[in-house]
Amino acid sequence: MEFHDAQVRVRYAETDQMGVVYYGNYFVWFEIGRVELMRALGFEYKLMETEDDCFIVVAEASCRYRQSAKYDELLRIRTRISQAGNRVVKYAYEILRDTDNTLLATGETTHVICGKDGRPNSCQKNTARSFRALTALTADRSQPRHA
Repeated sequence: MEFHDAQVRVRYAETDQMGVVYYGNYFVWFEIGRVELMRALGFEYKLMETEDDCFIVVAEASCRYRQSAKYDELLRIRTRISQAGNRVVKYAYEILRDTDNTLLATGETTHVICGKDGRPNSCQKNTARSFRALTALTADRSQPRHA
């Protein structure tokens, strides 16, 4: 799987008076993409937290804005795991306008695996091994293809 796709429609509340999306909403969409990717791969955040004491905490986030998203547009959030280890997982994102595949934004988030106490912690072996296996599938694609 190169990317996992999720869709969102831009809501009025996410825009300014000109119908242009507020920049912070892209990070919300990155989270939607990340959660849906994990769900598609058979990971459930809630179970990772409750059963494995494995919390995925955002340590760094970036977004490169290319074009504006506007009210009522259908967007595609493309998400993949770009790097994974025992304590760090990186995700890469693309946000495209669904009707014409125009690239609107690219981004990346870096996450540190922590325990309930907020301290860095290694994932359970099965979870860490799964992250590394998923990363190996896309090892030759270190950048989003539209970047």
